[in-house]
Amino acid sequence: METFPMVVIAASLLALAFFSGIEMAFLAANKTQLEIQHKQRTLSGNLLAPLVKRPAQFVGTTLVGHTLALVAYALGVAAALQPVFDSATTHPGFFALGGLLVLLALLPLLVVDFLSRSLFSLRAEGLLSFFAIPMVLLYGVLFIPVSLIINTAKFVITRIFRLGYSDEKPPFQLTDVNHYLNNLNKKEDADESEVDTRILNNALDFKTVRVRDCLVPRTELTAVALNDPMDLVRRTFVESGHSKVLVYQETIDNVIGYCHALELFKKPRNVASMLTPIMVIPETMLASELLVRFTGERKSLALVVDEFGGTSGLVSIEDVMEKIFGEIQDEYDGSEDWVEQKLDDYTYILSARQEIDYLNEKYAWNLPEGDYDTLGGFIISVNEDLPQINDVIHQSPFTFTILSMEEARIGMVKLTLAEDFKDS
Repeated sequence: METFPMVVIAASLLALAFFSGIEMAFLAANKTQLEIQHKQRTLSGNLLAPLVKRPAQFVGTTLVGHTLALVAYALGVAAALQPVFDSATTHPGFFALGGLLVLLALLPLLVVDFLSRSLFSLRAEGLLSFFAIPMVLLYGVLFIPVSLIINTAKFVITRIFRLGYSDEKPPFQLTDVNHYLNNLNKKEDADESEVDTRILNNALDFKTVRVRDCLVPRTELTAVALNDPMDLVRRTFVESGHSKVLVYQETIDNVIGYCHALELFKKPRNVASMLTPIMVIPETMLASELLVRFTGERKSLALVVDEFGGTSGLVSIEDVMEKIFGEIQDEYDGSEDWVEQKLDDYTYILSARQEIDYLNEKYAWNLPEGDYDTLGGFIISVNEDLPQINDVIHQSPFTFTILSMEEARIGMVKLTLAEDFKDS
């Protein structure tokens, strides 16, 4: 066989491997990671950004390159086997030669194509970055024929078959973000990562959060009656530390608005003169919808009602944002509400308001989940009654000792783990 056809065959096989692999890498790549590289102004990120935003053009370039390489391979094989054909037409082994040709035809598909796609999909982002420069050069060379093919296909789809077509796609989707976060969490140094995966995960889950998941419950509301004297109203502001206090008429289920502490500087004669209307929303409303209403109506407070119109609680824009960013403490948040003290490996002093999800995530205690969000809710669920100070409640492998009560609410708790818990 001559040397030139063999060079063509080898070069075409390499080109087939490259175009098949780079196409698979593009389809398998995490678009969030590529977008981050672009935001970080890396060379590969800047080069790939225009291609990621036009996926049809990118895939079209790889398909055109793949087709050209396949044609070159076929021509190379034909040229290499031409002498064999000339001498074998009358040879008894002609059919064996036909089998050899079939094998050679399957070689790029079964070996080169399959292996390249498999290898490129394993290191998609890295290989895309590595081949960014040659890919951009090929994109520029093949831009005109690729654009012609895509525009022709678009014309056939939209004009002849009357089907919808759009090559405008977002650079990345929620599935890409989830995949990116999962990869970060699998890394050994995930705790030291610059990316706060907790906030990003909260943001992804935010679309399913409802108002009832972030409200201040009815039992913790601070409110005054419409006919309360102003001295009592002033004292309520001072003792609660809140800048806004609910106002009700007759019962807490008939909230008619709220009053702001700044109104006290105007020396009002009664509560009615400082009353501000309040937004009323159902507890089943999505928190994302409430956030839109808060920003659209320039409000920061809403009364939450149940299906019967009774007061369920109160929700502020801060409560909603905490579902994404975690606990936001200000100068009025009591530090005693969030006590978290480790006495030894088996004993902890905790506020009953600590959330079950937070404790499980931090300490891997696997506290059972149920119709409650906090440690206090879990204890009441186990005890099936409101405990008293110094009560001891057992739920293997945990022992809870009630240290303090705040009216009808558990305050501080001592949690003791069984000695064999760490080994289980």
